[in-house]
Amino acid sequence: MIGKLTGRLDSVHEGGCILDVNGVGYLLSCSTKTLDRLRDAPAAAQVLVETHVRQDAIVLFGFATRQERETFVKLTSIQGVGPKVALDILSAFGPEELAGAVRGADRAGLRQANGVGAKLADRLVTELRDWAGGIQAPSGVAVAPAPVAAPAGAAADAVSALINLGWKRPEAQAAVNRAKARMGEGAALEALIRDSLKELAR
Repeated sequence: MIGKLTGRLDSVHEGGCILDVNGVGYLLSCSTKTLDRLRDAPAAAQVLVETHVRQDAIVLFGFATRQERETFVKLTSIQGVGPKVALDILSAFGPEELAGAVRGADRAGLRQANGVGAKLADRLVTELRDWAGGIQAPSGVAVAPAPVAAPAGAAADAVSALINLGWKRPEAQAAVNRAKARMGEGAALEALIRDSLKELAR
């Protein structure tokens, strides 16, 4: 079983990448957040790996952080969440953002991730509640409960506006999620877009 790889990014494909490890290319399925970290790495990068062995294939899932890998494992333990949907969720939310959405029961926000419908959003809020309570911020300080979400219509329109400006959907969704978590219910569309653009510029 492969648990970790250290190499350089060789190429990116839909849903993942090839990591060159001493001349051997490993095909990894990754979230867009992990792919962004690999793109930014100056040389060799370390990738944590979750190995799934099936009858017809061995599939490697790569993660930039231990918390992202642990979140992937937790997500795939939930009925209706396969590896692809788990990666789609992790492309839209970092672990802390996902925990905040679960604590705030932000079902509309969760539905912005590809593959997450109303029933699955309900299941995520219910089954991840205990997990979300234990997630800590990178500083080691417990993450405060997320504010009530902004209206789904405004959030959806903000995501659409960012996509029209050239951002990819997972990046746009993640930025809007962070913006509306800070601004709370009733945030105006223009304010959401403005704050989300600041997030994307960081």
